[in-house]
Amino acid sequence: MIEDFGSQRLKGRVALVSGGLRGIGLACVERFLAEGAEVVLTDLSSPEDAADVLARLGQAASYVQADVTSEEDWSKVLAAVTERHGRLHVLVNNAGIDLTGPVATTSLEGWRRIMAINVDGVFLGTRTFVPLLAQSGGEVKGGASIVNVSSIMGLVGMSEVSGYNASKGAVRLFTKSIALEFAEKKMPIRANSLHPGFVVTPLLQEGFQRWVDKGVAAKAQDLVDLMSSRTPIGRLAEPSELAGAVFFLASSDSSYVTGAELVVDGGWTAQ
Repeated sequence: MIEDFGSQRLKGRVALVSGGLRGIGLACVERFLAEGAEVVLTDLSSPEDAADVLARLGQAASYVQADVTSEEDWSKVLAAVTERHGRLHVLVNNAGIDLTGPVATTSLEGWRRIMAINVDGVFLGTRTFVPLLAQSGGEVKGGASIVNVSSIMGLVGMSEVSGYNASKGAVRLFTKSIALEFAEKKMPIRANSLHPGFVVTPLLQEGFQRWVDKGVAAKAQDLVDLMSSRTPIGRLAEPSELAGAVFFLASSDSSYVTGAELVVDGGWTAQ
């Protein structure tokens, strides 16, 4: 199998990825680095706990510990990006959590937490970096790029994931609104949302394990097999397959793409 990574299509650009230590976020970091970008990643882990990942990523990657629900932490990230690079061309708002269960037993605390991380985090990341993205966007064809990671659950409903559905639907429409705002103001920033289907990530595995603990299935692999059988392409996605889609939205190949939904779900929502 031939994979054309490392083409240096992002050489000279700076990218920021939230939730960058694992899953889709880490895959995006790795792809951006392979394409020549310098990358700042954020997550909740301490720098000490992130050290092994950072050592593997190399000198072009740097890390800032940050909670995406904290305005203070976003200010800290902005200061770090500005000091190290002085510019930003790509922002990937990826950090997120899930929430499952019947609406009647969903706590207000749980609802507010998923909204804070999945929605407030996207808003705060965007608001914090719009001035720097606008300043840097004129350097590249198509301008700077914001990629907000939503989900197919931001497009279609599913039983007992109402909080997750609501949060990812909010990300979808927030992205369309800011895309129009930037275009109308002639700001060199594009904004698009990514809508993954079922992807083999720690978040998915943890979610499946919770369903097992509730007695829905005997083991997590049974749920993987079930979701694979319901996906037209017949399997779950690998994080690198989503990173390829994010790379497209981050690159000048998508210079005429803004306010769009890029669905990468193996055909799930085509049914």
